[in-house]
Amino acid sequence: MSAVVEQTQIVRGGAFLIEERTPDEIFTPEDFTEEHRLIAETTRQCVDNEVSPHIDQLERHDWRLARELIKKAADLGLIGVNIPEEYGGLGLDQTSGALVGENVGRSASFATTLGAESGIGLLPIVYFGTESAKAKYLPKIASGEIITAYALTEAGSGSDAMAAKATARLSEDGTHYILNGEMEKDTRSPSTFSISAGSNSAPCALAA
Repeated sequence: MSAVVEQTQIVRGGAFLIEERTPDEIFTPEDFTEEHRLIAETTRQCVDNEVSPHIDQLERHDWRLARELIKKAADLGLIGVNIPEEYGGLGLDQTSGALVGENVGRSASFATTLGAESGIGLLPIVYFGTESAKAKYLPKIASGEIITAYALTEAGSGSDAMAAKATARLSEDGTHYILNGEMEKDTRSPSTFSISAGSNSAPCALAA
């Protein structure tokens, strides 16, 4: 299933503030499709019914609960919104993904948990992963079977991605990447199965 939006010229960012534009060129909530409204309402109900009653536990770092909620969100398709259908996702548009993020944003720190799962831990694989990596990891991420993490922070450069010193070099036989570097505070890594490691020498490498 995929949301169908009429093809129009994209007005980037806040360009409509400084350019001559007509009202019908600006995407507003009134332009949401029924599918957009449905995914927004599904997310809202998930937060209200499953997450909000447990905010105190989540704020006390109840990882087991957070893991259970990630699986529930995955069962509703909230993690697979922007994962292509051929890899087990819903293959919806970016507006749908933004609506999920907006409605999850009301759930305190769990918004970061789900955002990392479906954002920085997932999208490098969607955008830069090899076909084999996508086939191996994306269906399991979409289903909530595995948890993603993102390795960025280094001792010398903090979270400045452009100043990263870590390298990811393809092995001589071309079968795997060799990661060299020192990472700290990897987002959600204590119980991860899939880590996206960004470096200046490769857009994305996976460590399982």
